[in-house]
Amino acid sequence: MARYDGHADWYDAWWTGAGAGAMAAAGEVLAELLPDRVGTALDVGCGTGRQVAVLADRAERVVGVDLSADQLRHARGRLPVALADATALPVTDGGVDLVATVLTHTDVPDLPGLVREAARVLRPGGRFVLVGVHPCFVHPFAEPREDGVLVRPGYARSGWAERTAHTGDAVRARVGVHHRTLADLPEFLGLALDRTRSR
Repeated sequence: MARYDGHADWYDAWWTGAGAGAMAAAGEVLAELLPDRVGTALDVGCGTGRQVAVLADRAERVVGVDLSADQLRHARGRLPVALADATALPVTDGGVDLVATVLTHTDVPDLPGLVREAARVLRPGGRFVLVGVHPCFVHPFAEPREDGVLVRPGYARSGWAERTAHTGDAVRARVGVHHRTLADLPEFLGLALDRTRSR
């Protein structure tokens, strides 16, 4: 059972409710990082398929992949989907023009494995786009305050974390978080970063 199984109805509604602002911001960043036009785009960790409109604006075909059958129950009505692990994509070598993954870096336990698979399935010259957020916004040891974020002991350690007093009451409170520090991310990605953006 995937960690998002049992949360899909809540998650899909959250996109248009309390999470609408954050998800719209992620979609805007995704749109900025996408190429002008591609053939096939693969949305890895597509969840309920809510980013398909952004991808479909630039791609002739969008296919979603997720480990959660419950999430795909919603996504199936929005795009073609496949139930699969991000580290074992059911796609031939060089089979897609674009791999996008939005806000999954805190969900997948093997981020380097996701990146390796993305590189395998991309055609030569294809593009890999990862949209994520600064660790202080998703880490259970980072306490949001009116004047910023107070970092608590434990923040510098990478790894799996369950709910704490500072996890909040949204996605991370339900499914946990794989914390990666900013220093970890380039190593986990195994890539030289082409572009980053702050909001």
